Amino acid sequence: MTHPTLDGQIAVVTGGAQGLGEAIGRRLAREGCDVVIADVRADTADAAARAIAAESGRRAIAVRTDVTSEADVSALFDRALAEFGRVDIAVANAAILIAEPIAEADADHWRAVMNVNLFGNFLTFKHAARAMLPRRRGCIIQINSKSGKKGSAANSAYAASKFGGIGLVQSVALELAPHGIRVNAICPGNLLDSPLWTDPERGLFVQYLRAGKVPGARTIEDVRRAYIAQVPLGRGCTYDDVCNVLVFLASDAASYMTGQAINVTGGQEMR
Repeated sequence: MTHPTLDGQIAVVTGGAQGLGEAIGRRLAREGCDVVIADVRADTADAAARAIAAESGRRAIAVRTDVTSEADVSALFDRALAEFGRVDIAVANAAILIAEPIAEADADHWRAVMNVNLFGNFLTFKHAARAMLPRRRGCIIQINSKSGKKGSAANSAYAASKFGGIGLVQSVALELAPHGIRVNAICPGNLLDSPLWTDPERGLFVQYLRAGKVPGARTIEDVRRAYIAQVPLGRGCTYDDVCNVLVFLASDAASYMTGQAINVTGGQEMR
């Protein structure tokens, strides 16, 4: 049973309608937070917010947000301030991934990945900082990736966006430290049982099989086995693995930590 550690705090989670983002929203609510679920899919975000409120007893609202639109992101944090009076935790989770070999990569796809994953993080950081600076306290957490630490074949846009994301975290951490606002990143390993991987049309198992990322792989199961074989602890990353570290980073236990990019990879990435 979770013992609430973030009682009464206000959290904003982008990309919070499903998958890891929804799991983060649920966990933060169980830890005592009221939660704002931001996502471009309004109906799915609303359903997630209703479910979080019902199971946790905390307040949870949904705000339709395209993280590549400054008007949307500004309105998101304005809504959070109007509803709750402050923002204590901002989780920049919204991201997309389109895997393509470099010689065949579609320029519009490449630009779209950078726009959501890096520019969208910039806008989230900017308006989270705007909301937090008057109180001189707060915590911004970016959901990065092990691909922010090591290149990823046939996946250059995603890796470039994630490498850039760590530079953004470090730079904003330096700027906001004198104001009492901490900025950190979490770099998960492969969430092999999440919709990001398992979706039959756009999931990474299908994308990676088509892109030839795993030499000799003929089936999705071949791809799965290859990725598990890379992990010293012998399994994929789970939502709980990520949320455990996120709760720690958001708590007073991590009050002396800023500018960090924490690996949650089962030993696959150790830098």
